Amino acid sequence: MGENARVTTDSRGDYQELVDEISELLGVPATLENRDFELIAFGAYDSEDELDPSALDPVRTRSILTRRSTAAVRTWFEGFGITRATAPVRIPPTPEAGVYRGRICLPVRHRGVVLGYVWLLDSEPGAPGPTDPQLDAAMRVAARIGALLADEAQHGADLSRELRAVLTAERGWRADMAVAALRTALGPRGDGPYAVVCVAPWPSADPDDAPSARTVPHATALCTVPWGPTAQWLAALIRLRATDTLTPATSAATRLLERARGVEGGGAGSDTSTQRTPGTQATPGTHGTSDAHGTSGTHNTPGMHGTPGTPGTPDTPGTSGAAAAPLTVAAGIASPRVTLADLAAAWQEASAAARAALAEPGFGPVAEWSRIGPYRLLTSLPPETAQDPAVRPLLSPAHRELARTAEVYLDCAGQAARTAAELGIHRQTLYYRLSRVEQLTGLDLDDGEHRLLLHMALKGARL
Repeated sequence: MGENARVTTDSRGDYQELVDEISELLGVPATLENRDFELIAFGAYDSEDELDPSALDPVRTRSILTRRSTAAVRTWFEGFGITRATAPVRIPPTPEAGVYRGRICLPVRHRGVVLGYVWLLDSEPGAPGPTDPQLDAAMRVAARIGALLADEAQHGADLSRELRAVLTAERGWRADMAVAALRTALGPRGDGPYAVVCVAPWPSADPDDAPSARTVPHATALCTVPWGPTAQWLAALIRLRATDTLTPATSAATRLLERARGVEGGGAGSDTSTQRTPGTQATPGTHGTSDAHGTSGTHNTPGMHGTPGTPGTPDTPGTSGAAAAPLTVAAGIASPRVTLADLAAAWQEASAAARAALAEPGFGPVAEWSRIGPYRLLTSLPPETAQDPAVRPLLSPAHRELARTAEVYLDCAGQAARTAAELGIHRQTLYYRLSRVEQLTGLDLDDGEHRLLLHMALKGARL
């Protein structure tokens, strides 16, 4: 079966046992983080120390609750030389940095490479701390953790190659061979159901900035996939508990977005409090909070894009409603799959959902394929489809406001009152803009097929 078959079970239980072993050896709580300061396991050592509020300083509390540390915390701790250390490192308390208790850091290394850190709360001044023989014993356990991390990292790298081959192979015997290789590498984990997650774009070409499956909840394998001449997107294979829930995939997508924003911003994470909660995306096509149940039959009478005998109100720049801010990175989730042979199709769905979220922020930051409505069709069309000759003049930067007006008007099913309210403009201004749209495109907005063409072209242009 080869190297890939050696790791066939979830290693998290092994890490937990080793961390608990260190906690028992030293009589203090311990936590294990990888070299990117992402939490792997923490020991629940039973002592009165754990009831002491000073033991739960902000840095330790955040690490346990959010399963990662901030870029500032990482930089501060690395300033004590832990990345180069081969022996325990004592770090003094620094209340101004949120570190109320001193730390002992046990570097986790394998063959000279640091792969993570075991963190211990140091004893209070004057109190007896761990002895040198105890720390030596703890370092031997840390070495076992290092070997496990190295073995899993090697396995994860192999799975990355196998997953990338499945997602990018041409149809036919190449695709069949790639699926067979991934099934062999997964072993007992080859049985579904699975979901595929796409993060687009992945903001760094540095392999060290790509997460490992171990640090992403429910992830079995991750890889980057080339997209266009310069960009790359991240793919994640997520093991589901059942085909009727995508909760594990949403959790993994959220973690990957946090990591992507951290890479993009040069830090280890970012505040996501202002992002839309996954699963609560707006109804496709809406751009605000106006009533979605407008009175039927209120669209304009044919040819009545301005009041008869009354000149249209000139277009006033800056009077339209503000559009949702575009996302710089988004995630898409495919429908669940039971067999590995369907992963390539699932990748197409996941990448399409991510593209839809980038084009229409109301879907994001995490968009499910089943919820992107007409974008399921639009994302399958060639990019040049949006450049329809009739609509091309409207897509120039000079007519951006007219294009948005037309799109909102069509999103509102041609209801002038709703459109004007959505854009924050007078109805006469709306009629004037719509007449300009008709002049530029040669389309009749009272013709259903003309409306469909315009609507698809405007949506497709943002993809």
